[in-house]
Amino acid sequence: MFNKVIVANRGAVAARVIRALNEMGIKSVALYSEADAGAPYLAMATQAYAIGPAPVRESYLNQDFILDIIKKSGADGLHPGYGFLSENAAFAQRVIDLGSRFIGPSPKWIDAMGHKTRARELAAQHGMPMSKGSPVLPMQMSGDEIIKIAREIGYPVLVKPAGGGGGIGMLPAKDEAQLLESVERSRSMASRGFGNAEVYLERLFERPRHVEFQVLGDQHGNVAHLFERDCSTQRRNQKVIEEAPGPKIAREKATAVAEHITAIMRKIGYDNIGTVEMLMGANGSFNFLEMNTRLQVEHGVTEEITGVDLVKAQIRSAAGEKLSAILPAQIQINGHAIQARVYAEDPKNFFPSPGRLNVFRPPVDGSVRVETGFAEGRDVTPHYDPMIAKVIAHAPTREAAIDKLVAALEAFEIQGLKHNIPAVIAILKSAPFRAGDVHTGLIPEVLKKKV
Repeated sequence: MFNKVIVANRGAVAARVIRALNEMGIKSVALYSEADAGAPYLAMATQAYAIGPAPVRESYLNQDFILDIIKKSGADGLHPGYGFLSENAAFAQRVIDLGSRFIGPSPKWIDAMGHKTRARELAAQHGMPMSKGSPVLPMQMSGDEIIKIAREIGYPVLVKPAGGGGGIGMLPAKDEAQLLESVERSRSMASRGFGNAEVYLERLFERPRHVEFQVLGDQHGNVAHLFERDCSTQRRNQKVIEEAPGPKIAREKATAVAEHITAIMRKIGYDNIGTVEMLMGANGSFNFLEMNTRLQVEHGVTEEITGVDLVKAQIRSAAGEKLSAILPAQIQINGHAIQARVYAEDPKNFFPSPGRLNVFRPPVDGSVRVETGFAEGRDVTPHYDPMIAKVIAHAPTREAAIDKLVAALEAFEIQGLKHNIPAVIAILKSAPFRAGDVHTGLIPEVLKKKV
């Protein structure tokens, strides 16, 4: 088992990982930029190191500085959280080369799955259901050649960055007039967001559902799944509400897809935590979207319905334990869990709204889970993602979980900046959502606005 682990992240995920390490009796090392100095989770850690100015390239993406802290602190492990360096295969290898351990999949799997088109090719080779898509579009490819590829796929298409996710740079094209502009804009956004301007095309489904499957592997050839999550309720291709299990999905169908994915992951030798994301069509078909080789923001809903602590499981797997020791012999679904992401953003247009949390008082219901890296009086800066909390409700039924989450959000007091709670409550109370009729275009339909 690990002796000391660096948590190379910030905010809610840093607090979450440090809490797990503390409960496991493992020393923790927190990192913080100038903007995060004084963050409440720093006091939870055994040690804390300043890593530079607020801009991410000078702090949380500064590989050399973080690697130097591994040497200084004597850490024998590094947990990357999610975002930042969590899916950077070269960084993971550098951690290993220092004699430490990267708490995540092996670099070869981060590399294989991190590049979206290569991941699609690998998944297709092993029988993963797949919609039409293209290889990476070479930078020198002519407009006519791009148009030809789009015609073969069939409109509408989605232009997607090959080297990153999170909805950044994903742009639709409904016809040829829109296609080339979307490709150019996507390349620009991908270059800024991921340092990689490569993009590809994928068939764009109308009103699809975004359903993902949680898997966990070990270093001994074993892989298991922990069911599915529905993450369809999004704005601008970024998740807002996530739940488990997925509503209105036949249990037999969901289990069959999960077991098929698990068999593929076992066959290729996947060795730590991961999430296979699928698009579910109106006809009930599942098509591979991408794989995230890291802990997900929405992992908490899976933890609530299974009773499995995924962060501890990820750490134990990275330490070399077998799944038979990590997971229960029988993993079962217990009730329903739903999560709302609370963002510092204008609920009228969902644009970021940085500022000071003059009042920040999460709900006090002990049966409701709140994950945050903030406290009253802290600033939400424009340098990072504007998510300020995750609120998770678990109940015997989906309807009861929705009601519990709504009550918790209504009790959440935030003053000093704009936040999205009013919009989230409106979505949760809407007839389509309560009926389980979720899809990726639900938010603008319910709120009657373009997002």
